[in-house]
Amino acid sequence: DTAAPAGGGAGRSGGRKCSPDPCPPGVPRVSGDPFPSLPSRGRRCERVMAASKPVEAAGSGDGERTPGGRWRGPLPPPRSRRPLVPAAVGRGGGKRGGRRSAGFNGRDTSKWRSRPPRTRVRGGSHAGTASPWCAAWSRRQSPLDRAQAAKNKGNKYFKAGKYEQAIQCYTEAISLCPPEKNLDLSTFYQNRAAAYEQLQKYTEVAQDCTKAVELNPKYVKALFRRAKAHEKLDNKKECLEDVTAVCILEAFQNQQSMLLADKVLKLLGKEKAKEKYKNREPLMPSPQFIKSYFSSFTDDIISQPLLKGEKSDEDKDKEGEASEVKENSGYLRAKQYMEEENYDKIISESTKEIEAKGKYMAEALLLRATFYLLIGNANAAKPDLDQVIGMEDANVKLRANALIKRGSMYMQQQQPVLSTQDFNMAADIDPQNADVYHHRGQLKILLDQIEEAVEDFDECIRLRPDSALAQAQKCFALYRQAYTGNNPLPVQVAMKGFEDVIKKFPKCAEGYALYAQALTDQQQFGKADEMYDKCIDLEPDNATTYVHKGLLQLQWKQDLDKGLELISKAIEIDNKCDFAYETMGTIEVQR
Repeated sequence: DTAAPAGGGAGRSGGRKCSPDPCPPGVPRVSGDPFPSLPSRGRRCERVMAASKPVEAAGSGDGERTPGGRWRGPLPPPRSRRPLVPAAVGRGGGKRGGRRSAGFNGRDTSKWRSRPPRTRVRGGSHAGTASPWCAAWSRRQSPLDRAQAAKNKGNKYFKAGKYEQAIQCYTEAISLCPPEKNLDLSTFYQNRAAAYEQLQKYTEVAQDCTKAVELNPKYVKALFRRAKAHEKLDNKKECLEDVTAVCILEAFQNQQSMLLADKVLKLLGKEKAKEKYKNREPLMPSPQFIKSYFSSFTDDIISQPLLKGEKSDEDKDKEGEASEVKENSGYLRAKQYMEEENYDKIISESTKEIEAKGKYMAEALLLRATFYLLIGNANAAKPDLDQVIGMEDANVKLRANALIKRGSMYMQQQQPVLSTQDFNMAADIDPQNADVYHHRGQLKILLDQIEEAVEDFDECIRLRPDSALAQAQKCFALYRQAYTGNNPLPVQVAMKGFEDVIKKFPKCAEGYALYAQALTDQQQFGKADEMYDKCIDLEPDNATTYVHKGLLQLQWKQDLDKGLELISKAIEIDNKCDFAYETMGTIEVQR
């Protein structure tokens, strides 16, 4: 502080109270004071200047102040000529001052909150560089504040799609964050995992999410991101564990996580089932399933009943006369066992015909391959089907049937290209075979090629107008096309088509079943339940219908007990019904 001028007031740290007059008696006025409306600041400047330079007399050509403090005469000097405060006085008089001062109006300002200077310099040789004040301010920040600043910078890079720079910022935040700040540190790891995810670096995503979860075990966002990374890395078990934890923490309210859990559960179930089936003893399905399978073919020679003269035993005809035994053939015995529903002996009898290279060798190969497929042994079925297809002199119906079955096998193995090739080849060698178009239409539905599926069903109906299955499945294809297109009018037309089919073919259980599925989609649950009841009346031994009806109870009334009761009934009817076991297992897991 400077000493008070003679005849004037005290200095900044002086003891006496300043006069309320803007310019106390005895202190000359300073021309050019740019703050005439700030008495305290004006007094301070005036005292300083009175002690540091001569003062012009009042009334000079530069103008003067009136006793009331107003300026009279020419304008004040420009701002660049403003008197400067000597360094001895300091800048600590205001809220933004950084140095300790004796006080502002008698108050201690040393504890006033200071504000860092701006770091950006416009123009000049120092443009873009931080000032010493900025560096000092940065050193005064806590490590957590610096880590948060790095994270915020990383968020800006992330939003701009600059993921590499974002990762660098998040890494800096991780290194700066105190280790005891678990929640903040887990957020930094999760943010870096999100940037890695955008770069498809799923291993790094899983690693960072793991660190985030270790720091915060209920961090839902990190758990779900790690689940998605495990899905990409084909770690189904780990993915299922994480997404299940997410569903539990979210109280099963997030549809996205529940869909992922259902998807992974099915994939994992298929994988486990495939491993189990490798070591499982081949098991013949139920008679009802076998009869339903063969009923889907109309031009299948091997499923046709034996003619009277072909019977290999001495069965009696209606007149009580013995049938003539024409040949001692393994294939004919196998056909006889088919009529008796003694399916376990068919493969062995067909093998005898093949080993003997008998007259019905092509038929025996196709029959044996068909039952290999029915018991789930595709590896054994394929060589027999290949051999039949390669027999140029064999009946074209046999070769076309073998192509249909091999194409269906390829579709089950998720090889749609090979499947399509076989169906197209079957249509080329036997264009008048309705079975080709019927089964190829089913393939097209699975491939979501609805228009082509409808064309195939139309061709099948043209060749066999009495094909109730083809007409029912055509209605279902049209319904799928309209339903996915979200167009109400075509949906109504397709539903009317179902009504026409079941009216024209009242004994076709498949028509009622497909109609019931469409009604369920339309949430017409009561009518759908009636359709399933009619299916059961027509085919009381069809276990699949009971499973569908059980699922309807769950969706319609959320009646878990009734649904499980119907599925259990399906297992009682057919204890080899895989669909019933799979559905019950899925329900139990979800419960």
